[in-house]
Amino acid sequence: MPDRISAAPDRSTLRLALVVGGLVLAVLLGFGLGRMNAGGGTTDRPSLTAAHTHPPGSTPHDHGTAAGVDQGAGAEPGGLSVSSAGYTLAPLVTEFPAGRPGELRFQVRDAERRPVTRFAVVHDKPMHLIVVRRDLSGYQHLHPTMAPDGTWSVPLTLAQPGVWRAYADFTVVADDGGQASVTLGTDLVAPGGYQPRPLPAPATSTTVDGFTVGYQGSPQAGATVPLTFRIDAADGAATLERYLGAYGHLVALREGDLAYLHVHPEPELVDGQVKFWLTTPGPGRYRLYLDFQVAQKVHTAEFTLTIP
Repeated sequence: MPDRISAAPDRSTLRLALVVGGLVLAVLLGFGLGRMNAGGGTTDRPSLTAAHTHPPGSTPHDHGTAAGVDQGAGAEPGGLSVSSAGYTLAPLVTEFPAGRPGELRFQVRDAERRPVTRFAVVHDKPMHLIVVRRDLSGYQHLHPTMAPDGTWSVPLTLAQPGVWRAYADFTVVADDGGQASVTLGTDLVAPGGYQPRPLPAPATSTTVDGFTVGYQGSPQAGATVPLTFRIDAADGAATLERYLGAYGHLVALREGDLAYLHVHPEPELVDGQVKFWLTTPGPGRYRLYLDFQVAQKVHTAEFTLTIP
């Protein structure tokens, strides 16, 4: 009798141990399978961003994405943020008296807030600075110079009161020699009574400084479309000269958020015309600014463009 009494608890304990062990094993197997499925769902997912590098000025291309990603459908346009891709635009002064000459000074800082000092020369310059009032008037294309401590400076006059947008368009050289193009934006202020100007009506032809400038092409949101510009003087086709390594530079700004694109053309003229490949990030009204050079003088033709 004692042997039977002592054996019964052993069988009960064994059954309980088997039940508990089975439950633990099931939980562990389920947890492991769940982790395997979760990993399988993300391992093969492509990266949403990619580094954008290019040989300076070698082929038609555009700048103007927030983190140096190739511009295309769904890509975030550049110039909308003061910080992107680990870099920050830090102006040392942001207020200028309207109509009076001043100087804009700024730094580009890395993620550790250290001034960046290594920049690639792209289209003859290490820094392209675009300044425009928020109503898209007063366009300026400037080229600051950098001091050894990474401080950039350039003479600047904000002709009219209002809020202005400054775009720093540059290519950083990393320690390993890699390059990444970045466009950052910041606001500047000229105190006074602000009277915004309405955008001119859309047109494919305009006149500037005695030149007639027109373009052919129909830009579409998210699609890469050719735009071909013809510049005529009073006696026929203008004799274009290279400016900053190209026969023209095209900046496009979207009304409202001031999304930015800086587009460079084919390396050679096409039937005497300047050919660009433009990808607009989305619908809206845009202002186009075409810089071109004749007789060693730079001119800027402006257009309004509506993308449905």
